[in-house]
Amino acid sequence: LKSNPSSTEEKEAQSQLSKSDELQRLHGQAVSAYQQEDYGGAISLLDEILAVCVWDAELRELRAECYIKEGEPSKAISDLKAAAKLKNDNTEAFYKISQIYYQLGDHELSLSEVRECLKLDQDHKQCFTLYKQVKKLNKQIETAEEFIREGRYEDAIDKYESAMKTEPEVPVYATRAKERICHCLSKSQQAVEAIQVCTEVLQLEPSNVNALKDRAEAYLLEDLYEE
Repeated sequence: LKSNPSSTEEKEAQSQLSKSDELQRLHGQAVSAYQQEDYGGAISLLDEILAVCVWDAELRELRAECYIKEGEPSKAISDLKAAAKLKNDNTEAFYKISQIYYQLGDHELSLSEVRECLKLDQDHKQCFTLYKQVKKLNKQIETAEEFIREGRYEDAIDKYESAMKTEPEVPVYATRAKERICHCLSKSQQAVEAIQVCTEVLQLEPSNVNALKDRAEAYLLEDLYEE
């Protein structure tokens, strides 16, 4: 404005200046809401700021943290992916994305994201630890599925039991492993065992179609037609 004063530009500049003051105020409120564990309130405030400051990686990372706390991991991933692009060498964003995918049971995407972290910093301790864990689990699941395709059901069961030992903390992997063990038992005509394992899966996921089909096959083997 000093170099080229005009009434129209002054109006626009004053409008932008007051907007920037307002955004700073909202930012203070958002940080305060986050610290007070009002994550929903923080998200609403950050939505307003990010509508204007769309390229701010740190604000996106803060909103991602709020989404994680609110149990909305897919929205957190979206913000973290944007933050990974907006900030150079953002290993932390890739690490968090990988962690979220892992907790959701998507070991393949988790492995892909943690590799991106290690491309940026091969000595990143957290990423390397997570990488070793996900890689081991991923390999066990891939091998088990290969055994199933070959009809080697006992070998597949052993491999899925190993996978459950590799990851005992995240329930989704145990449920998936049991679902596949139930399938192997049914296919290898171990009907009584199949019914037991399939029932365990269905207690956790009553509408699991695969477990229902495999248990139905096992019931047929036992001549339990009503069931």
